[in-house]
Amino acid sequence: MIYSMTGFAAVTQELELGSLSLELRSVNSRYLETHFRLDESFRALEPALREGIGAALSRGKVECRLNFAARSASQAPLRLNTALAEQLAQLSRSAQVLLPDGQPLGVADLLRWPGVIEGESIGMEGLHEACLPLLRRGLDELSATRSREGEKLKTFLLQRVGQMDTLVTGVLPHIPRLIAAYQEKLAARLKEVMGAGDDDRIRQEIALFAQKIDVDEELSRLQTHLTEMRRILEKGGAAGKRLDFLMQELNREANTLGSKSAASEMSQTAMELKVLIEQMREQIQNIE
Repeated sequence: MIYSMTGFAAVTQELELGSLSLELRSVNSRYLETHFRLDESFRALEPALREGIGAALSRGKVECRLNFAARSASQAPLRLNTALAEQLAQLSRSAQVLLPDGQPLGVADLLRWPGVIEGESIGMEGLHEACLPLLRRGLDELSATRSREGEKLKTFLLQRVGQMDTLVTGVLPHIPRLIAAYQEKLAARLKEVMGAGDDDRIRQEIALFAQKIDVDEELSRLQTHLTEMRRILEKGGAAGKRLDFLMQELNREANTLGSKSAASEMSQTAMELKVLIEQMREQIQNIE
């Protein structure tokens, strides 16, 4: 499979005391970069989360969000912290002795005191244990979205490779005719300048120039690089860096082809090849 570096995943785990949710977003990057948006209660899990992401992905800028939404107080069972309530009541009676004119602590005041009313406590150890399986689910979903996007990129690239191959194979049979036509034109110009008496010198100049404008080697290398691109795309895996290198090689051959062009047909072919190469280069930046 070919994988894109662009993807998104959102997974949720319902727990007894609330909902644990994880989001993963990834975009293209030269290396693997991980950024975390975590509640402080999950900060100790960051190394394990980072290790899990690193084991599943090789490239991309990945943002991980992990949150826990506790069930509302109306849903969770409540109880009175009797020890704290008794302590507060005793303190209220002691204060009344010192300040007889003061208002005693009422029931409403007592119930509003922090910690007097308790909900069921959230066990952080159990909560942490649920995070890593949730991360694995999220990574599976992220991998699936990156795979679907990667298949689209693969199809796009193979189409461009086919178009380039058609251009190269289409121009190859015309190379001898184009060179011969240019040689005739060059010979006529040289005779005008040098005269008809120096045929050997004219032939030498024409032969030398024919070597300079011969693009058979460049076209052959272009075909070799296109074959390698097909092989890499069919093999799959982490192919982005290899494909990016091939783009540099293809661009170099297309530039040389354009600079050695001896006919408008060749110049047009070189230009169309460069357009296709640029289209592929932009998309390859998204491949893992």
